Amino acid sequence: MLSRIHRGKEPLPPRLVLYGTEGIGKSTFASQAPAPIFIQTEDGLGEIECDKFPLATQLEDVQAALQELISEQHDYQTVVIDSLDWLERLIWDDLCRQYNVTSIDKVDGGYAKGYTHALTHWRKVLGLLNRLRTERGMVVVCIAHAKVEKFEDPEATAYDRYSPRLHKHACALVCEWCDAVMFATRKIRVQSEDTGFNRKRGIAFGLGKDGGERMLRTIGGPSCVAKNRFSLPEELPLAWSDFMTALTNPESTPSQPSDTEN
Repeated sequence: MLSRIHRGKEPLPPRLVLYGTEGIGKSTFASQAPAPIFIQTEDGLGEIECDKFPLATQLEDVQAALQELISEQHDYQTVVIDSLDWLERLIWDDLCRQYNVTSIDKVDGGYAKGYTHALTHWRKVLGLLNRLRTERGMVVVCIAHAKVEKFEDPEATAYDRYSPRLHKHACALVCEWCDAVMFATRKIRVQSEDTGFNRKRGIAFGLGKDGGERMLRTIGGPSCVAKNRFSLPEELPLAWSDFMTALTNPESTPSQPSDTEN
């Protein structure tokens, strides 16, 4: 048994989850990755120059695309799932057909069993993505939209934060599986304004061009779910080149100023 022990790091391509608000540039970020191929579960890549499978309308379409990338010869280096939340709908649709019901809440008699059954399909998809990473050396990028959720912090009162727009069970599974969860957002400044009668309102101003500089948050905090296993800076510009620079040489990339609110 001792002869099977491995020492040191085993470098493998990263598995990334990138989530953020609509139109901020998540798909564009993924299209900048080396030789990407998109598996699209939602229709939104028309304006992006990239290679992509036909729009998946069933879970089997996604699984078949992943199987082809595993078994067929190709030069793609990155696989992109765009997006996870629409993939979740395909998983739910598959379960509804299997149990002949109209809602995930009614699957297998209800009581949230549908969300538990969905994890089986999620694990199969993540298993196929793992094979692409280990057998074909491909980078994995999974895109998701963002939602605002109420977080029940046992050490403080409940507060709102951003997280991937997935059911909590699927979100926990995917976030635990990947190497980095990154939140795409804009730099903003919130200014308080007196509206009279002892009332105030907050007004948000974008910092930088185009309504606020686009950035990635790579470490979780009260405002968002995020993590990374690469010692990335807390904030990065939303660009693949900046991400790779930070990934391959973290000491050369200074952390972005933390003067933003969101």
